Amino acid sequence: MKGLVLFHGAGGDRNHRLFLALERALPIPVARCNFAYRDKDPGRRPPDRMPKLIESVRQHCERLAKEWGIEQDEMVLGGRSLGGRACSIAVANGLPAAGLILLSYPLHPAKKPQELRVEHFPKLDLPVLLVQGSSDPLGKEPEFAQYLPMIPGEVNQVWLERTGHDPVGKHDPTVVAAVADWLGR
Repeated sequence: MKGLVLFHGAGGDRNHRLFLALERALPIPVARCNFAYRDKDPGRRPPDRMPKLIESVRQHCERLAKEWGIEQDEMVLGGRSLGGRACSIAVANGLPAAGLILLSYPLHPAKKPQELRVEHFPKLDLPVLLVQGSSDPLGKEPEFAQYLPMIPGEVNQVWLERTGHDPVGKHDPTVVAAVADWLGR
C-alpha cells in the first residue's frame, strides 16, 4: 500500500481533524479530498447524488495515482460516513484499490434501519477496516454482525465504546493506531 485517499462525510470537508491526524501519523502519502459540492460552496449544502460522488472518487484516484507514480491498486481508499460509502461503491463497481477504510459507515439512514446500504457488499473482495462507534445511530455492532459476512474480503473491526456517528477527538489516537496497524499488515 503506497497511498491513502480519504473522502469526507456529508457535512464535513477534507480538513476533518481525524484526516489531519492520519496525514501526520502515517508513513505513506495521504490525500484528503473534497467532493465537488464542497468545493463549490464552503457553506452548508446537500451532497451530490451517489453517481456523481462515485465519479469524483474515480477522478481523484486516477489523478493521485499519476501524481504519486503508483498504480491505483496500490492505494487504499476510504473516508468518513458518506465518503467511505462512496469509496466502497466505487470499488464494488470496479475501481482498483488495495483496501478500504470505512470510518463511521452509514449502514442505514437514521431511524430507518430497513433502508440498508449493503447491496454492494458482496463485490468487496479486498481487505476492509471498519471503525465504528458502538452507539452510532446509523449502524450498531449487532446490525453490522448480520451484514459484514456478505463481504468476501477480510474485514477487521474496531468498535469505539459509547461513541456515536462522529467520535470525539479523544478517540483519534485509537483510530490512528488502528489504521496504522491495519495498513502495516
